[in-house]
Amino acid sequence: MGHLERGADVREPTVVAADAADYFQTYSVVGLLAVVGVLFVAVAFGAGRLLRPVVPTPEKLLTYECGVDPVGEGWAHTQVRYYVYAFLYVIFAVDSIFLFPWATVFAAPGYGATTLVEMFVFLGFLAVGLLYAYKKGVLAWT
Repeated sequence: MGHLERGADVREPTVVAADAADYFQTYSVVGLLAVVGVLFVAVAFGAGRLLRPVVPTPEKLLTYECGVDPVGEGWAHTQVRYYVYAFLYVIFAVDSIFLFPWATVFAAPGYGATTLVEMFVFLGFLAVGLLYAYKKGVLAWT
């Protein structure tokens, strides 16, 4: 019982090595493509630096925005509420993306009632979030 017959429980390591070689070959293609991409960008920036004329003038160094000469200091106060509106938009836009997979599952046979209840729970969470933002006065444009 202590001896195994010769060749009775032998596995071929070449199959594992071949699979590993294929596995790493696919990653080597991705790595090579990444290196070529980085070299392409580096060569483009280097060529631009060597070929462009460098003639700084006060007009070129002046801050430019929409054809209007800057007046005053460079710092401007920005209202935070604009960011809150943008943040709320992003939240609801990302949440609306979840409606598309829901619609495909809803169309599958046998999932209609379950997915309908799940979507109403999801929309309920969105409604509670919108109500919270409304109660906090975030949606008041002043």
